[in-house]
Amino acid sequence: MQRIIRFFGEWAGLWLLLILIPIVSRTLIQIDETRYVSVAWEMWVQGNWLVPYLNGEAYHHKPPLLFWLINLGWGVFGVNEWWPRLIPGLFSLGNLFLAAHIARILWPRQPRIVRWVPFILLSSMLWCVFTGITMFDMLLTFFNLLGIIAILQKRWGLLGIAIGLGVLTKGPVILLNLLPVALLMPWWSNNINLTRHYLSLVASIIIGALIALTWAIPAGLLGGEEYRQAIFFGQTANRLVNSFAHQQPIWWYLVWFPLALFPLSFWLPTWRGLSQLPKYWHDTGVRFCIIWFVPVFVSFSLISGKQLHYLLPVLPALALLLAYLLEKISVPKQRWNAVLPGITIIFLGFVFLIVPFLLSITRLPQWVANIPLPVSIALIVLGGILVGRQSDKFNKRLIVLSTVTVLVSLIVPLTILQAGGQAYDLRKISKQINEFQQNDTTLAHFGDYHGQYHFLGRLKNNLKIVDEYDICPWLTENPDSKLIVYFARGYKDLMQHADYVQAYRSKHVGIIDGQLIHSVCVKMML
Repeated sequence: MQRIIRFFGEWAGLWLLLILIPIVSRTLIQIDETRYVSVAWEMWVQGNWLVPYLNGEAYHHKPPLLFWLINLGWGVFGVNEWWPRLIPGLFSLGNLFLAAHIARILWPRQPRIVRWVPFILLSSMLWCVFTGITMFDMLLTFFNLLGIIAILQKRWGLLGIAIGLGVLTKGPVILLNLLPVALLMPWWSNNINLTRHYLSLVASIIIGALIALTWAIPAGLLGGEEYRQAIFFGQTANRLVNSFAHQQPIWWYLVWFPLALFPLSFWLPTWRGLSQLPKYWHDTGVRFCIIWFVPVFVSFSLISGKQLHYLLPVLPALALLLAYLLEKISVPKQRWNAVLPGITIIFLGFVFLIVPFLLSITRLPQWVANIPLPVSIALIVLGGILVGRQSDKFNKRLIVLSTVTVLVSLIVPLTILQAGGQAYDLRKISKQINEFQQNDTTLAHFGDYHGQYHFLGRLKNNLKIVDEYDICPWLTENPDSKLIVYFARGYKDLMQHADYVQAYRSKHVGIIDGQLIHSVCVKMML
């Protein structure tokens, strides 16, 4: 126990910063965070744990595990905003321990690798940012790492549980993360019985399927035919072959994934270590990490829908490999080891410094004028720390890199959110919508609705969705209604007639009297 506490204490402060500062500094961000917590909110209001709903319609895009965890926490602590935002941070903590445990399994006599893995993960912007965002990927990473441990230790029952819980987290994509390393086991492991291995793997998949089906079958029966088709087929074939969203070219990850790993990918020792990779191919752990990472990276590159956080579950493979290589090679104490990431951060600081002065000659959003000077100074100082004198000990240099990464990953997005103000804070308009509903005012949302107001406004009634084709007939039937509409730059005159208006990302959102829009419909018909 003392060893675990000592191990955790080395990086506990960095992890606490990543979860606590966002909780106290910002609210839920549209569209993803507000949508997922709104689904959990409707589950809470309805008391229906089988079929998730969003604005009264069955929500088939994601399985229910995250929503269950949110509701479990609300059952203990009461309905609040901080618990849903704490969940990914807790799973991130578990992932740091599991990644270190995998290092201990692969290289039991090399404790420095175990110590370095968490710091390497915390030296990636991708990892730091998604530690504090209410999404599914940190949960999926946890069950993926649990499955990896099960494969290494040939604990097939545990692998089945990991697969089942991974499916309940984000669907069958867990198999895409785990099957390559399991199927290719003969290439990284010796002395295995192939027949027994593959039969055990099939048994694990069956166990995982049974766990997932304990929810999917009753949910499909209760949710109806359309929902049943969506959860059994829509989350697999359609998403893999022709994703309806986030379509990107095949080379997209090759360009953006290294940028998401900043500053680790800009750090000279990273490339020194990777350049020595052929020398250590004989090591079982090295082959394991490569076979874990490469097939998954290639598979996700071939899938049409791409987002950087889709690769979070395989980031520990890269961290483990890099920790091993850095332990093996001699990393010289050279100032230019961290010069490139340091200069990049300094440049970012100067960008934040001059952007407010460019407002009058560019089409930048108005909120850039609210960027405070101390933010620029802080970024320049943090970059200067990397450029400046380096410690004689490599582990201290790694700690400095991860500390700077954590601080930058907090400063940049929080600065943008704070400067943006209501553009990224929907609490006030959500409460305004609630007040209208409490007064029995008929409300409709013009255009696609992603649930961004439901939880923040604690709405218990659904919003009617209208578009350009049915808005006029609906207003004729509901002349005393209110409309939630979004205004682009050219609609300032219409904005003046809104009952309520605020910034919404690069636009404005407002609540406007339906009679005003209805009069426009009447003129069009005449």
